[in-house]
Amino acid sequence: MKARFSVPFVWLVCGVLSAVFGNRGVSRASEAYVPFEGEKTFWHDGFDRFDYAMDEESIVIMPFKRPEGEKFAVGNPVKGQRRCIVVVPKKIAPGAPWSWQGCYWDHEPQTEVELLRRGFHIAFVTPDPGKQWDAWYAWLTEKHGLSKKPAFVGMSKGGVNEYDWTTANPDKVSCIYADNPAIRPEAFAKLGELAKNDVALLNVCGSADFLLQRHTLPIEDRYQQLGGRITVMIKDGHAHHPHSLKNPKPIADWIEQHLLPAAGARPDFADENFIKSYYYSLESTNLWLAEEKTYANCRGPGFVECYDRYDEKTSSQWGLSGLAVIVPRTAAPGKPWVFRVDAITRDAVIDQALLARGFHIVMPPLTAQSGAVRTQWNNAYQLMTDHGFSKKPVMEGTGTAAGEAYAWAIENPDKVACIYGRNPALRSLMSKTSPLENLGPLAKAGVPLLHVCDQTDPWFNDQTKVVEQRYKKLGGQIAVIINENDRHCPLAAADQTRVVDFIAGTTK
Repeated sequence: MKARFSVPFVWLVCGVLSAVFGNRGVSRASEAYVPFEGEKTFWHDGFDRFDYAMDEESIVIMPFKRPEGEKFAVGNPVKGQRRCIVVVPKKIAPGAPWSWQGCYWDHEPQTEVELLRRGFHIAFVTPDPGKQWDAWYAWLTEKHGLSKKPAFVGMSKGGVNEYDWTTANPDKVSCIYADNPAIRPEAFAKLGELAKNDVALLNVCGSADFLLQRHTLPIEDRYQQLGGRITVMIKDGHAHHPHSLKNPKPIADWIEQHLLPAAGARPDFADENFIKSYYYSLESTNLWLAEEKTYANCRGPGFVECYDRYDEKTSSQWGLSGLAVIVPRTAAPGKPWVFRVDAITRDAVIDQALLARGFHIVMPPLTAQSGAVRTQWNNAYQLMTDHGFSKKPVMEGTGTAAGEAYAWAIENPDKVACIYGRNPALRSLMSKTSPLENLGPLAKAGVPLLHVCDQTDPWFNDQTKVVEQRYKKLGGQIAVIINENDRHCPLAAADQTRVVDFIAGTTK
């Protein structure tokens, strides 16, 4: 799969562009922007650097004369003080974006240098997080007019620092790039706050770094469960060092693309009772890192299509699901949709292909005690059709969930485009009558059926073969595809295309 870092970032303009203001050669980012003062030195590529010292108790920030021997680095502060640094771009990007370095100033600085070229400020304050970091953020945003939501960069312990501060201040960060990071249990437990605030994550880690298994992968798993956007790049054969990438373009591109929450108007069906999150596959791609002479195995929204997901809030303390809708980038003509009656997984290749073709994926509520509830399903259908969606959705389900799809379709045969079942079993908690014994309404309404069965499908003989025989006798149309692999393997590409074409053909 081709990486998507080449997609140009579209700035959401927060500031007002105008003529040169303050620092020579620096474009004014917004009316609120105030140039930095004090002794000016130079950082990499000739960017202006301003040094400050912060009193740890009074939080007063004053200009500081940097010792010549520091060169581009930073020395230890005197007791009771923090060292602070701001590097200014030659031309400020709209909205005055900035990147906050979490630790190890001037270590592998290529990403920061690239961001400076793109109009970012770069800021740093000596570790660790506390009231001093809060004051530094306030000084940069309130006094100098930098963006209220910076990007965060942290390597190793810097990852600990950035996760500590951002999980405590989730509304004050746009995205996080963490390189071979660690994370404290307290911050890990608060990742949900970052997801709620639409903070995108990028974790870069070496395949031989022990932090991969103990920190990066658990962060990835948890953030996906929370519905957040997380991209992971795993450098094959690398350990904890070296950090970053020699060519920082993929990282800088990702930061630009995820600097602000994903654009796009909230769909009209999703009122304040719906919570936004994200759905994307875990398909990976291998990106050749020419300078490192190795590959990075990459996955997440930086490399695959990422879709908005809206979940209806429920009053359950156990987190029982309400209606969930995954939205395509562009809806197909007629607004076709899939009424998927079981939870979607990240390897749902058919649903992902349908999303790419403009289908919405709609999952009705399930209750803990009684399974499918007819009234809730009817309400879900009504909500979608009242908002202009097709009157005939595709019914989809796996195993016994397919039986529930059949049960609802049998009661509403004129409201169904087709039924697609994966290893289906026609059993239902919704209906007192077995769907297997009541296929007539579907055949009479001309509803086409499609079963995809793995070689190891335990229901095949008792269910699919029986359905096929009976439905053909009733004059109905049914197709059966046998997956030559077992259920743990995806369908062959040709079979995937057959399924998607079959479904799309029934909705025209």
